[in-house]
Amino acid sequence: MGTKRFVQVLDATMRDGCHPLLHQYTAETLSYLASSLDQAGTPYLEVSHGDGVGGSSLHFGKSLLLDAEAIGTARASARKARITALLLPGVGRLTDLETAKLAGAQTVRLATLATEADLAQRYMKAADALELEAFGFLMLSSTASPEQLLEQGKKMESYGASAVYIVDSAGAMTIDEVRAKVSLLRQHLSIRIGFHGHNNLGLAVGNTLIAVEEGADLVDGCLAGFGAGAGNAPTEVLVAALHKMGYETGIDASILLQAADEMLLKVMPRPQYIEKGALSLGIAGIRGNSLFTTLPLLGKYGADVRDLFSSLVIRGMSASDIERLADGAVEERTKNMNPSPSSPQQASGTPFH
Repeated sequence: MGTKRFVQVLDATMRDGCHPLLHQYTAETLSYLASSLDQAGTPYLEVSHGDGVGGSSLHFGKSLLLDAEAIGTARASARKARITALLLPGVGRLTDLETAKLAGAQTVRLATLATEADLAQRYMKAADALELEAFGFLMLSSTASPEQLLEQGKKMESYGASAVYIVDSAGAMTIDEVRAKVSLLRQHLSIRIGFHGHNNLGLAVGNTLIAVEEGADLVDGCLAGFGAGAGNAPTEVLVAALHKMGYETGIDASILLQAADEMLLKVMPRPQYIEKGALSLGIAGIRGNSLFTTLPLLGKYGADVRDLFSSLVIRGMSASDIERLADGAVEERTKNMNPSPSSPQQASGTPFH
């Protein structure tokens, strides 16, 4: 097969992979990951708390490392890759953007819900003033129509974004849905189109390849698929598939495979797979980090929360109804809880030595 166009890959292992580790990456692990991914030629490496810079809190989970320390560690270990930070307006502040820049971030992805791009405007302006490359990141894109996403993408473009991402946060999008949304944005936007997929329906790699076929040239993965929900498109698998289809990425897939093996052996508590909780989240279109935040807290009631979610999905309850039920239960449960500072560390897996 002849060579097709060039596609850039962003690896989010050091950000999205924070969710299943309860944000407990060590500096040693981050250094190894950044070095390996950089040696492979991965052009973008995303590093921060799973919910973005400024996300470390009792609500979202306390990080083992400060954002500046995590970003600085990755920057010191990667010679060529652009270190990227995620920021959710309202979670992260403008000062967090400045902190990320000072620590070594060169790119920022400004993440809003798919219909709330307006929230990114002042952060885009601040990123420009800091000389940070800025991408728009439209989360839960499965909840918006192609026309709504185009409207929001145009806003991101007008604010100065150099790329806009369709983000399948819940792993809920089907192939035809990805095709329709990416192709419409590609037809009407002059900036780059990105795609970020989760694997709750087993479609993360397939959906990403369809996005590329329809014009996306900036796509995401995580080593061994390590991320929220049922995980992300595995970077090593995605790159191999892109190469087999004739696309150029500039990445050495063999180095990625070695790094993914190390992830499985030394970092991940267990391989990620599509169990019933993750599948239910994908069917209902609920954000994937619920598996590591809301669901464990609900489990303190003694119920099998994955059975509960499966039952609610089968009964046809909407994603918003399920989330309101879960959030209300968590709020009630946590009113008098005193979080143990040691409990997150128990889920961190084995660090590199």
